[in-house]
Amino acid sequence: MRRVYLDHSATTPVRPEVLEAMLPYLKEEYGNPSSLHAWGREAKKALEEAREEVAALIGARPEEIVFTSGGTEADNLALIGSAYANARKGRHIITSSIEHHAVLDSARFLAKQGFRVTFLPVSGDGLVRVEDVAAAITAETILISVMHANNEVGTIQPVGAIGRLAKEKGIIFHSDAVQSAGKIPVNVDELGVDLLALSSHKIYGPKGVGALYVRKGTRLQNLLHGGAQERKRRPGTENLPGIVGFGRAAALARQEMPTEAERLAALRDRLLDGLVARIPATFVTGHREQRLPNHASVCVKYVEGEALLLGLDRQGVAASGGSACTSGTLDPSHVLLAMGLAPEVAQGSLRLTLGRENTEADIDYVLEILPPLVEQLRAASPLYVREAAQAVTCPACQTQDQV
Repeated sequence: MRRVYLDHSATTPVRPEVLEAMLPYLKEEYGNPSSLHAWGREAKKALEEAREEVAALIGARPEEIVFTSGGTEADNLALIGSAYANARKGRHIITSSIEHHAVLDSARFLAKQGFRVTFLPVSGDGLVRVEDVAAAITAETILISVMHANNEVGTIQPVGAIGRLAKEKGIIFHSDAVQSAGKIPVNVDELGVDLLALSSHKIYGPKGVGALYVRKGTRLQNLLHGGAQERKRRPGTENLPGIVGFGRAAALARQEMPTEAERLAALRDRLLDGLVARIPATFVTGHREQRLPNHASVCVKYVEGEALLLGLDRQGVAASGGSACTSGTLDPSHVLLAMGLAPEVAQGSLRLTLGRENTEADIDYVLEILPPLVEQLRAASPLYVREAAQAVTCPACQTQDQV
């Protein structure tokens, strides 16, 4: 049976070059970067070289990179740390309704601490409107947080325009770039961000390591206490093997991004066009053009998403119904609901995200097996049977395959 991995937004495999870079720091180069002896100095040198590579990926200065355990910790530190540090200036925060739960749950936590949070709506294709951000700003606003690209539908947000607005108003601006960094150009100055979250395992690095970009002069209160590591931003002995791997993955992503993005975008469009053409009552979710090059997402009406994923898995295809971080719940995607989809339609969400190893043959395989699988599942759907019967008996009742 053919095996096709199309869940790269959930995680990516560690590249051989990354693993090779990490191995010495799991074996003979085991020093603590904070130690003063030779072992420690060698570890410190490797740590700072990795910091330079991660900084280069986003156009930052190395001293502005704080290593964390991943994107979730980076988002928590950005929102909670900046809110606490700037509470005397105001207690109003603006974010969008389609953020990753690392941001949404941090914002809800802050709301319980007495901060006021505005959750902005989005358009039908998942875009935050800059005019909505502007309208939400008050004299009490201290933080705006809008993700660079959405993890479920791939829509790229107008972060640069929001960043300019935030700078004009003197408001701290954070963006979650976990899905975008390494796939499309990310430059902290062009985006106008003060805080930016990154994750290693989304770009073929190891799990358990990420980073927060903190623009020089940005006030941030620590969430953890106990040491002077990471310029006192994030205490605790650094995960040196993971950080070295992250640095190598960042360097490779920066080198290969232009050609790889073009290749993946062609495969993505082949997949999206094929799905819509071959499966009736299927439509693309997210913005058709302003989307990540590797991200294909659709809704298949009259199909329960979990059954679709299990059917694909039985035929060797790994896919997702949305965020991997919420795969344990049967609730419809908060992203799709915010985009205006009905719950029963949102349940048919399918996210197919491509990576380095995927080929046209993989796409063709999915386009071959998915239509009959959908047909089989729809045959057992009372809603589909009822609507199909209505279309036959009452042509005037037929509707377009859209929401």
